[in-house]
Amino acid sequence: MQSSLDQINDWQSDGHKVVLTNGIFDILHVGHLHCLESAKALGTKLIVAVNDDDSVRRLGKATDRPINTELDRARLVSALDCVDLVIIFSEDTPLELVNMIKPEVLVKGGDYDAKCEDTNNPTYIVGSNEVRSAGGEVHSIPLLEGHSTTNILKNIS
Repeated sequence: MQSSLDQINDWQSDGHKVVLTNGIFDILHVGHLHCLESAKALGTKLIVAVNDDDSVRRLGKATDRPINTELDRARLVSALDCVDLVIIFSEDTPLELVNMIKPEVLVKGGDYDAKCEDTNNPTYIVGSNEVRSAGGEVHSIPLLEGHSTTNILKNIS
């Protein structure tokens, strides 16, 4: 993790606009790609924080999730041209990462509200208050309708 933080600090020192997003990315699909490409367009370096397997289970997605291991999910996400760095995190939220990285831009998908400041609201983007307080930007990328891991799994069943 320290070498990743050193890399991020170097980017920020060199004037790069660092964008951070996070997610599970269990079955990578075009909706994920759309969100990640849109996030990258908001800055010059895109960091993707991927939930580890234990945190996915704690989040209660489903008893059989994740389908793919954290290492497989991270490897697939890191193979995308728009992604500059992938970090696997074990906490239930990315707040600790947000505070360590101090991104200039924080991004989530359209099921979250970039303007929400109520940390108890399920649409609140974790870390958004901290990013805004530091002068950064918070964005929510509209989802591509019909493109979700849940929908893919329903169609397979």
